[in-house]
This record gives sequence, structure tokens and C-alpha cells, in this order.
Amino acid sequence: MSVYTVVEHAQLEDFLRHYDVGRLISFQGIGAGIENTNYFVTTSTGEFVLTLFERLNYEEVLYFLELMAYLADRGVPSAHPLADQQEHYLQILNNKPAALVERLAGQDLSKPTSSHCYALGNALGYLHSISPSFPYRRPNGRGPHWWKITAEQVLPFLTQEESSLLQEELHFQMQHRHLDLPRGVIHGDLFRDNVLFSEENLRGIIDFYYACDDVLLYDVAVAVNDWCRLTESSQLDESLMHSFLEGYSQQRKLTRLEYQVWPVMLRAAALRFWLSRLQDLHFPRLGEMTHIKNPDDFKDILQAHQQRYFKVL
Repeated sequence: MSVYTVVEHAQLEDFLRHYDVGRLISFQGIGAGIENTNYFVTTSTGEFVLTLFERLNYEEVLYFLELMAYLADRGVPSAHPLADQQEHYLQILNNKPAALVERLAGQDLSKPTSSHCYALGNALGYLHSISPSFPYRRPNGRGPHWWKITAEQVLPFLTQEESSLLQEELHFQMQHRHLDLPRGVIHGDLFRDNVLFSEENLRGIIDFYYACDDVLLYDVAVAVNDWCRLTESSQLDESLMHSFLEGYSQQRKLTRLEYQVWPVMLRAAALRFWLSRLQDLHFPRLGEMTHIKNPDDFKDILQAHQQRYFKVL
């Protein structure tokens, strides 16, 4: 989340008149994340998050809002989008699709514990258990086709060693793309800054704007790569990983094939975020407040996965 499109006080007041949320008291841009423009909004009736979608069109955004409503209505700890006075989830603000959602209690974590990982794994397992019944479909816009295109864009900026690493991993991943693995709707970006806790209590999963249909195990790997790392290290903490997967398995059991390809998925998840951070670094978008993350973090994670066999559970 970032601020690319500036919203003025009067503009926001006009926007909020479409909703039954009272009068505007204050609002503030959110600097974390990198994809959309986001503001915390406080009104006389409560606290909300306003999102302006910078790259997605109106129809694409409707998918995400319908998904968020579907999950929240079924008990997934997540923010429900607000319907306006015409029962629509989506409006237009500053010529961008815009939505207002509940602001959940809690804070993101910098140092998760085993209990945090267990709780999140359990919630993700439940999400995956109900997601195949969601009636709408969306392909993964950051899947293998995007990997290839983005790799071609960033290769001129890489060292020879990095270039070799990237091309070798792309080749490796293409050998494992036709496996018959369980699929459904995935979150796609379940990092620490997209989950809210109050002490040990999971309050909410947020930022579903990379959600799509894909391999469920890939979603688990994305989360584990961030949540289960040793502090200041590219290595996974096996105790944290065990807790995450144990919580997950309480809601959805992994198949034998999923166990076998777990190291492949860890590498795929690391590759995807190495590429996206390289893209953000070398092809940045201008904004009032933006946050670009270090690509080397996921390059190091990818190399660590290549060099080590991980025992699952």
C-alpha cells in the first residue's frame, strides 16, 4: 500500500456522501506496501480504509471485493467491503476505482512466534478449504508467463551471477508447471504486513488484491517464506514452519504430492517476489509516498532453498 494519487479533503467528503458513515473527521495516507493508494479514514461512525486502485480496471476490482465479502461472510478473519447507499461496493474517485472497507483492529508483526504462525496457518487452511466454491475465476497475473516477461526486463540490470541464478531457476520451475496439484482461490501476498494480530489473537487478513486462482500450496509457500524466517536471515526456522503447517493441516490436509514438491513451491514463491522487487526497483512508479523493498532479500531466500532440503512436519 502506498500513496500515488493524492485525495483532497473536499474530494473525500464528496465521496463519503455515497455511504452511511457519518461526517469525515480525519484521513491519512498509508505508506506500507507498493501497489495501490491507501488512506486510513476516520468518520463520526467508525474507522475505515480507502483504497484507490492504480492498475486495475473497474471489472477487475469487483472480483476482489466480491471475494472479500464472500470470505468475511464465511468466517475468514478479514475486512468486509462497505456497500454504498445503492448497495454497490465500488465507486470512482479521482478517475480511479475506489472502495471503502472496514478497518480491522490489531497490528502487523515484525517477529512472529510459533503461536502466531499456527493461528495464521489455521486461518489460511480454512480459507483454502472454502475458496474452491467461490463462483468467480481470475488467472494469476504474476504467474510463470509474467515471470518470463519480467525476467527479460530486469536481466540487463543484473550481475552475471544474478543473471545465471535467475535463468537457471526459471528453467527449473518450468519443469514443474504441469503437476496435478489442488487449486483454488489464493491470497497471493500473505506477508506479515497483510495480517493483523492483537497479542496472540489473529484479527484479520487484509490486502486481497493479488488474489487469484492458482495452486494452493504455492500460497502456503509465499506465507512461510516471510512468516517462518529466522531473524535477519534467509533461512527458515523449522519450528515456526512446523507450527504454520500444523495449523494449516487442521483445516486442510496436504496431499502426498504436495509434500513431495514443497521445496519446489518454496523456490517458486521466492522467485516471484525476487522478480517483483527487481521490477519495482528498476522501473519505479512515481508517488507522493512509496515503499520499495530490497530485492536481495528474496534472492538470498531463493539461494537458501536451492542449497537445502526442507523436511516438512
